[in-house]
Amino acid sequence: MKRHVLVYGLIGGILIALLRWTEYRFLVVEHSIEIYGGLIAATFAALGIWLGLKLTGKRQTIVVKELSVPAGEPFTPDESKRENLHITRRELEILVLIAQGLSNREIAEKLFVSQNTVRTHSSRVFDKLGAKRRTQAVQLGKEFGLLP
Repeated sequence: MKRHVLVYGLIGGILIALLRWTEYRFLVVEHSIEIYGGLIAATFAALGIWLGLKLTGKRQTIVVKELSVPAGEPFTPDESKRENLHITRRELEILVLIAQGLSNREIAEKLFVSQNTVRTHSSRVFDKLGAKRRTQAVQLGKEFGLLP
């Protein structure tokens, strides 16, 4: 937006200097109707081109399709992968609650532990999974078969 304003301002400045250079008084007195008519025509031409492009632009269509998924057996985490990553059951429990979208405070209240304990467990899970954020830890947990 700023670039457009600068470009139009620069063009306007050049046009003003050009009008001064060609005897502004002569043009205004003798040819004022032609100048104003040309400015109005240029304005409407630019507006018409812009409006035409907006109206004839490609429209995106979003298709929503519902698929039925057969209900299978309940999810069970991959115990061998959990053991290979050296993730404890408590750390897995914290990861599951993080995946549910709970905050550290909510997790602490649910498990009856302090927030520092939750932070410690979650940071250890992040380290073991190689994650830097909660969302990345959840994604990696799903990829490793630890989360549904």
